[in-house]
Amino acid sequence: MNSRIADTSSQDTYLEPTGSSRRWVITGVIVVALGVLIATGIPMLLRWLSSEDSISRDRLRVATVERGDFIRDISVQGTVVAAVSPTLYANQFGTIEFKVAAGDRVNKGEVLATLDSPELTNQLEQARSIQTKLEVGVGRYDIERRQKLLTNTKNVDLAELALIAARRELKRAEQAYASQGISQVDYQKAQDDLTVAEYAHAHAIADTELDAERLAFEARTRDLELEQQRLLVANLQRQVDELTIVSPVTGVVGNRLVEHKGEVAPSLPVISVVDLTQFEVEAFVPQNYADDLAICMPAEVRTGNSVFATTVKSISPEIVDDQVATRLSFVGDRPEGIRQNQRLTTRILLEEKRDVLMVTRGQFLESGSGRFAFRIDDDIAARQPISVGARSLNTVEITSGLNEGDQIIISSTDIFEDAETILITN
Repeated sequence: MNSRIADTSSQDTYLEPTGSSRRWVITGVIVVALGVLIATGIPMLLRWLSSEDSISRDRLRVATVERGDFIRDISVQGTVVAAVSPTLYANQFGTIEFKVAAGDRVNKGEVLATLDSPELTNQLEQARSIQTKLEVGVGRYDIERRQKLLTNTKNVDLAELALIAARRELKRAEQAYASQGISQVDYQKAQDDLTVAEYAHAHAIADTELDAERLAFEARTRDLELEQQRLLVANLQRQVDELTIVSPVTGVVGNRLVEHKGEVAPSLPVISVVDLTQFEVEAFVPQNYADDLAICMPAEVRTGNSVFATTVKSISPEIVDDQVATRLSFVGDRPEGIRQNQRLTTRILLEEKRDVLMVTRGQFLESGSGRFAFRIDDDIAARQPISVGARSLNTVEITSGLNEGDQIIISSTDIFEDAETILITN
């Protein structure tokens, strides 16, 4: 026998909702909605009332203050120039005849042009003739000098023999006088003959020594005249050799600066040669950065998608058109296929700082002269005093007034005038 447990479903009665209870539900919903509106609207209203101006977010540029490595640099346009590009000059008046044309490849020492200077060639021939004459004169005088020295030596020898003979005669006279073989007069004569022989010998020696000094002096004078003439001939020969203009480097002929078969004057540029194996980059830097430039400062140039390291090689001491000319030399690899006068984007690294606060550079720096910025908190931008340090093309260093993660307006703030707070609307 089945047993069932009775429920109360038979006792439940469905009641239709009354009008008063429905009104309470609607009232509750309205109260909740008003509460939410008041909770969100009052703060917004307070911010609106506290702000002095408002602006749409779409009209602003906003950036976040970050911490990192700051690189201060400048970017300018550079021009490829040959590191070695000598210009050759004429050294004399004459008619020039070129052996090469512009664009020809030449090797070091190859003849580029010749100058025809009959006057200089004639001067060289005359100088050589005088040199030959002096050389003959020096040779002839050397013979005469040796003959004179030989004669002087002979005179000294004869005087010495006469002295020996006089001494011998005096001895014999002394012996004969002692034995009364000769008279006193003969004895005295023998003494006088010895004295004369001694004087003659002494004078012969003195004359020989003095004449030797004179002959040596004359020979030295003639040698100096000959040496002077040889120097003159060498100088003229050098000038004649320079009438042949040769290339000092291996490269390409740049320009012929005078007409072929034309007349040229001394110190006139006639031809240039470009060494294509050594290139540098010439960049003109605004004078505002002139004091920041230094020799050996790192830099880089970009050609296509490649970047090549360079270094500042030289800095011009003068300013032309508000710019300073600098030369950059490549370090390590060099770009292939570059040509002279080709333009390259050049970046010079002026300064590098580690672990500093920085923010994207914008017009707010000019608007506030770097003394303040508008920091954003929710929808309110408030004026905040700041100080900035080094500036680069893209970023600026923040030294005080802001913290990492702060958001600031980096677009122009001139439109805010003297407002302290700005409401940012969507």
